[in-house]
Amino acid sequence: MLGSRYLEAIRELCGKVEKTQLENIDRAADIIAEAISNDNTLHVFGTGHSHIFAEEMFYRAGGLVTVNPILESALMLHEGALKSTCIERLHGYASILADEHRITADDVIIIASNSGRNIVPVEMAEVCRNLGATVIALTSVAHSNAVTPRHHNGKKLLDLADIIIDNCGVFGDAILEIEKLPSKTGPTSTVIGALIVNMILAEVVEKLLDKGLEPPVFISANVEGGDAHDRALIEKYREQYRCF
Repeated sequence: MLGSRYLEAIRELCGKVEKTQLENIDRAADIIAEAISNDNTLHVFGTGHSHIFAEEMFYRAGGLVTVNPILESALMLHEGALKSTCIERLHGYASILADEHRITADDVIIIASNSGRNIVPVEMAEVCRNLGATVIALTSVAHSNAVTPRHHNGKKLLDLADIIIDNCGVFGDAILEIEKLPSKTGPTSTVIGALIVNMILAEVVEKLLDKGLEPPVFISANVEGGDAHDRALIEKYREQYRCF
C-alpha cells in the first residue's frame, strides 16, 4: 500500500532528524528561551504551505503564548494559490511585514521555506539580520542546494540564517515514486516541519523551567477551565502580541 510506504518514508526522515538535527534544535531552543525570559518575542513566518508552521506554533493547546505568527493573507493560499506564488517573489514585501510586526534586535524569528529560494522569505531573513534579530531557518538543505536563488542579492535562506534546521527532505519535497506516474507524491516538509517546531517548543518549555520560570502555556479550550486559563494569559500578553 502506498500509504504504508509513505508512513515508512516519514519514519526514516524522523530518524534522520533525530540523528542530525538535535544539536541545532537545542541551540534554537536555547536562544528562544533566553529571548522569552527577557520578555522578547518569538516570531514565526513562512509563505505558501510554510505559513502552516506559524499557525502550528500559535494559540495551540500545549503551545507557548509568547509566539507572534506573521500570517499575511496574500502569502497564504486561501485568497488565491497562484497569486500567493507571485507575491512571494516580490522584492520589498518582507520589509513592510517586518516593520508591521515590530521585529527588534532582541527578538528571534523562525523562517520556514522548504526550497529556501523565494524572495520574500530570503528578504525577511536579510531584514531581520540587519535589525539584529536571530534568524532560525527551517528548510530542506538538499532542495536548497539544488536550486538557484531568486533574490537579486544572490542568496538563499540558509545563507542568511544564524541557525539552520534541516527537515531532511528530498529535492522537490514529494518522496514517493510510483510506476507509470511521471511525478512523485507524498510531500514531507509539513509533517516533519510540524514535528521540528514542536520539538523546539518542548525544549523551550524545559529550558524556561530550568531558569526557574513558569512557561506561559495554553491548555485546550475544550477542557474544563481551559477558557479561563487561556483568557488570563492572553490578557497578560495582549499588548505585546498583536494577533490576540
